[in-house]
Amino acid sequence: MDNKEIAKKLSSLVQLDIDAVHAYKEAIEKVDDLQVREHLTQYRQDHERHISDLSAEIRRLGGTPPEFSLDFKGYLIKGFTSLRSAIGTKGALNAMHTNEKLTNKEYEAAKYWDMSPDLKQMIALAREDERRHLEYIERALEEKPH
Repeated sequence: MDNKEIAKKLSSLVQLDIDAVHAYKEAIEKVDDLQVREHLTQYRQDHERHISDLSAEIRRLGGTPPEFSLDFKGYLIKGFTSLRSAIGTKGALNAMHTNEKLTNKEYEAAKYWDMSPDLKQMIALAREDERRHLEYIERALEEKPH
């Protein structure tokens, strides 16, 4: 895979993380449970770090990373999250569960891309963050009476 193609694929992950940051912002505003809010805030920060790290790689490869704004899919995700979150913590967790399943799927696919070992490691670390996010959200939905 050439640099241009890698940069394009990385841009799709950056956009997904941008959309996730916006969705987390919506969800966090609606969560009453302090512990859940703290986790979601940390996960939003993880997505912000992914944006920063991957954007630096896109620039290194000669590309231009996406701007920090929603694309069409992002508006749908944000709207879905806002609607689900309106019913409180459980709704916010359900919305973020759906969003994190998508993010996990995309990062899982990315680990098979033909790229440098350093970039593979960066993707693997981000993938691990995504796995951890989904695992917590699933556990919180099972354990907490919201």
